[in-house]
Amino acid sequence: MIPQNAIALAKTFEGFYSMVYLCPGGYPTIGWGHRCSKEHPPITKAHGEFYLEDDLMDSLKGTIRTCPILLTVHESWLGAIVDFVFNLGVGQLQVSTLRRRINEQDWTGVVYELNRWVYGGGKKLRGLVLRRAAEAAFILNAANHNRQ
Repeated sequence: MIPQNAIALAKTFEGFYSMVYLCPGGYPTIGWGHRCSKEHPPITKAHGEFYLEDDLMDSLKGTIRTCPILLTVHESWLGAIVDFVFNLGVGQLQVSTLRRRINEQDWTGVVYELNRWVYGGGKKLRGLVLRRAAEAAFILNAANHNRQ
């Protein structure tokens, strides 16, 4: 099952578009960040929900395959990393120091690494800064809760 915070993060930071638009990465996109062809017809929110669920399920599977340790920790941590993968792709996680920090259970290092992924086209993007901070907050909040 897709963690609820992954759904909330994706919806918050992607926004819904019924028409095709080019995302900051230059890809034709529709709904809540679903890649599509330039010719894709307009969609309803219901159709967007279907795409989002399908895309997040793929992101969840890739996240678990890459960082199986996330199945043993707080669900919100998994959701935060699923959102990261939804946003940037599992390939980015696979080759990152973030992956190593997760699998080492170095949660302070995970927060640090998340906050490094804020650039698009060589520029620091405010939207990515906010998104990474939101993902990191789930890890920090759960980590602080577990210490009490």
